[in-house]
Amino acid sequence: MIRGEHIRYSYKEYDDEGRVSGSFPALRNVNVRVTPGEFVAILGPNGSGKSTLARHMNALLLPDEGTMYVGGLDTRPAENLLEVRRTAGMVFQNPDNQIVAGIVEEDVAFGPENLGVPTEEIRERVDRSLEAVSMTEFREKSPNRLSGGQKQRVAIAGVLAMKPGCIVMDEPTAMLDPAGRKEILATIRQLHAEGISIILITHHMEEALAADRVIVVSEGRIVMDGTPAEVFTQVDRVKELRLDVPPAAELAHELRLAGAALPERVLTNEAAAEALASAVKASKGSSAESPAAEAPAAANAAAAAGAAETAEAPQPDHKKTLRAEHLTFKYHPDTPMETVALDDVSVEIGEGEFVGIIGHTGSGKSTLIQHLNGLIRPTSGDLLFCGESIYQKGYSLKDLRGQVGLVFQYPEHQLFMETVLEDVCFGPKNLGLSDEEAEARAREALAAVGMAEETFDRSPFDLSGGQKRRAAIAGVLAMQPSFLILDEPTAGLDPAGRDEILHELRRLHDEKGTTIILVSHSMEDMAEYTKRLLVMDHGKLVFDANTREVFSHRAELEAIGLAVPEVTVIAELLRERGVDVPADLLTVPEAKDAVLRAMGMDPAPDGAVMDGKEAGL
Repeated sequence: MIRGEHIRYSYKEYDDEGRVSGSFPALRNVNVRVTPGEFVAILGPNGSGKSTLARHMNALLLPDEGTMYVGGLDTRPAENLLEVRRTAGMVFQNPDNQIVAGIVEEDVAFGPENLGVPTEEIRERVDRSLEAVSMTEFREKSPNRLSGGQKQRVAIAGVLAMKPGCIVMDEPTAMLDPAGRKEILATIRQLHAEGISIILITHHMEEALAADRVIVVSEGRIVMDGTPAEVFTQVDRVKELRLDVPPAAELAHELRLAGAALPERVLTNEAAAEALASAVKASKGSSAESPAAEAPAAANAAAAAGAAETAEAPQPDHKKTLRAEHLTFKYHPDTPMETVALDDVSVEIGEGEFVGIIGHTGSGKSTLIQHLNGLIRPTSGDLLFCGESIYQKGYSLKDLRGQVGLVFQYPEHQLFMETVLEDVCFGPKNLGLSDEEAEARAREALAAVGMAEETFDRSPFDLSGGQKRRAAIAGVLAMQPSFLILDEPTAGLDPAGRDEILHELRRLHDEKGTTIILVSHSMEDMAEYTKRLLVMDHGKLVFDANTREVFSHRAELEAIGLAVPEVTVIAELLRERGVDVPADLLTVPEAKDAVLRAMGMDPAPDGAVMDGKEAGL
């Protein structure tokens, strides 16, 4: 189906006069093969070359050296281009960049029309393609009225209508909520079952588990290639490559390091629950009712109580507050397209808090946070900063935005200067800082988000997607706001890049007292970093509580298109199997300690592990 032989490709750099001034390699002697009907996941850190490789599979890029064959055809001859793209369709990360028509069925028909397919056959293809992605009922709708997951399914249908033998998907779920990701993965599985080859680029490890094979790309080279089990059981190696492993695999790995006897290939939540329950049962033997076995249960209860106490939403003596009072906002009011985005939302966020906001796509999250620094004005209600209405006559929104910084959902769209350093300096200069002060802040902010100094003088438009994201975030960090609002700041970043950003947010919160308001679709990130969660559903605020409390409502969250952390699911599965662990576990370290205690093993302060007898249980 697809075969790449010794592929080399470099991106060219240009000077101000448009002349080539240099280049940097993106692919270095890559050999790759995808067979008909195979499902291959491609993983790699930002800038590794994985998207460049994908674009070679669709002839959007042509190799500098080597040969890429698609359906047996060399991609370089112009006469092969149409057939190559008919064979390998491409779905991009953002469906808005791929949808071109105002009606769903017209968009799906666009590809076949450009291939010269007869009208009657186009109708048949559109029908089949929409049915394949479960979007038939939306065929006469405007794509602009669809959710992110629905738009992505329309984009997939548009590729399917061209009857490809292979579909290449470049992070199609990066910006989707849990329900949207689930929809797309179900669609991918169905297409694979029908014999279509799937090449999926993703940073979501649970998606890679569904593949037949996993390829890991780093620094322009393929460095790992095997089944999901063969790749993800090499936990240390995968993490060295700035990637993650599924939470179940990481938990099993950590427990093995702590001395627990577990099988090597534990990848899914169900497999983890079975393996851990068996290990706990084996550790207790015939003394399951003995005092020594009861002690871990008591320790678990104490640990759960302590964790719940520390997870309570903080109640500081706020010097600064953002308070929304009965905010209601309507898009296109008094028209047939009127949409209520916020419905009587009241909430107060105080200085020094770390607050998460979650909700399905279209729930009102982004609309709410745009009110918090005065970007949009409510249809009704009020927004107060430090007790003053920001809508009163004479109020300085410029001063407000110096205190309340906002990083947009696509922060790379905020980049516009000639160099990265100039772009990050822009905000501090607008605050009245000198050139020297602005540059010092810019350099500190860029270092904080992990940008290498050699990128400072490059055009921001020459950066990888992940690098653009970091540069844009640095531009807001350099203004040193007291309230920092971020709308999906880590979407599309590799796991290490995600952790760098989130660790920096935690440092700002812990060391400088910066209030962090974080919008994310990652339940794991919310569990690890936030103390309080706001949950939005169809414009309403349906939960406002400490993070652990919110995630105890699994059924309610799933009913509105959300999820709970994978570790919480594992805890529930363990309890169903009779293992006495707290129900509200959120992170791998918590789960590790709880399982060790259930086995009669207690982690020592220095990281060593003692069994129940050594611990005095």
